[in-house]
Amino acid sequence: MIAVDLAGIAWGLMALLGVALALAAWRMLRGPTPADRFVAFDMLTAVAVAFSALTAVATGRSGFLDVALVLSLVSFVATSAFALFLEQRKQP
Repeated sequence: MIAVDLAGIAWGLMALLGVALALAAWRMLRGPTPADRFVAFDMLTAVAVAFSALTAVATGRSGFLDVALVLSLVSFVATSAFALFLEQRKQP
């Protein structure tokens, strides 16, 4: 049976998430429209949730899962509010 080092895998995945974080931050700074920027911000929060979950796996502390849950709920509410704002802005 092969022993799997979950902490090592989690740190490796966090390095890959760093690339996604950099690309989403670039799009957020350079996005041509506010909608593009907000989608990039939503991507940044999704990456932050993944970072928090992987940190929980790597360190063995479950408190990071609470952070991920709260961040995902706040992100959902913010995305819904921004979608409503964009929908209201379209109407004359």
